[in-house]
Amino acid sequence: MSGNTLYRRLIRTLAAVSALLMSVSLATSCAGSSEPEKTPDGRTVLRYQGSTGQVTFPELAENLGYFDRIALNWVGDTTSGPQDIQSAATGDTEFGGAFNGAIVKLAAANSPIQSVLSYYGADKETFNGFYVLDGSPIRTARDLIGKKVAMNTLGAHAEFVIREWLAQQGLSKDEIAQVELTVVPPVNTEQALRQGQIDVGTLGSVFRQTAVQRGGLRELFTDESLYGTFSYGTYVLRKDFIAKNKDDVADFVQGVARAIRWTQTVPRDEVIACYKAIITDRGRNENPDLVDYWRSSSVAPGGVIADKEFQIWIDWLKRNEDLGDDIQPSDIYTNEFNPYSNGTYPPNSDSDGRALQEAK
Repeated sequence: MSGNTLYRRLIRTLAAVSALLMSVSLATSCAGSSEPEKTPDGRTVLRYQGSTGQVTFPELAENLGYFDRIALNWVGDTTSGPQDIQSAATGDTEFGGAFNGAIVKLAAANSPIQSVLSYYGADKETFNGFYVLDGSPIRTARDLIGKKVAMNTLGAHAEFVIREWLAQQGLSKDEIAQVELTVVPPVNTEQALRQGQIDVGTLGSVFRQTAVQRGGLRELFTDESLYGTFSYGTYVLRKDFIAKNKDDVADFVQGVARAIRWTQTVPRDEVIACYKAIITDRGRNENPDLVDYWRSSSVAPGGVIADKEFQIWIDWLKRNEDLGDDIQPSDIYTNEFNPYSNGTYPPNSDSDGRALQEAK
């Protein structure tokens, strides 16, 4: 297939995504019109989606007793980050999380959402890598022209990262359009790569660790090698919900920020043990063994958001002619409610606000 054909397909895909995001933004005009549910003891109920076999930071915060005003209501598991934030935007849930590039696109489509906390990223211990077989002739970005690169979903983290890496390595837009991006579920990526069905596989978390342990793979590059330690995804809420329920939102953010900080300041074994207990106790018939592969929070202390974590994707979308000039990071996120940013706690403190050198 020619590069021009793939480029036209990409344009059609982006147009379809933009239309979908616009429909989501229109739907939000009615979202949040009803009052949130309350528990018998007066807590505001926040609906959310989870992930099978994993513990989200809000779930951890609730388990640790960090919420005073809110309670969580799990309504099911999300299929992807874009789907999760669309559910929040349309009022099916109160909050959701996704890759910041997807959030920029949704915000640019006039969806009234706002990011309040970082919840995933990359560091030396936690990252997503792009892998080839040991014997593969692929060694440079130019070698990917005409090859298949697999990822869990298009329009999210992996697509933005691979296309940015290709551009940084000197490929033109037409050449990048000749790299075939294809969707393969993470659980099937290693097998597809070893069987030659794809040329490059995107692997993260347990899938990366177990695949690398089995050998026979070579790392092409990682998101951490591209940007270093960097936060990639944030939790969002609707702006109208924030405006009407500011105290509840503040409680949500402080609790989740403290839960993130807890994972950053206690031994890893303690985090894993806590996660396993949560998964077992909630009774959803899940396998808790996956959390053995947890390595780090991979975000800034307390999940504080930085301008650069949105600006980089705003610039990316502008370069790819998919975004106007009138959106700024400050339009998309706020650290107003984060205790590690608003002066409530020193940035270098634990989950109770104690300076680390004084923490026990």
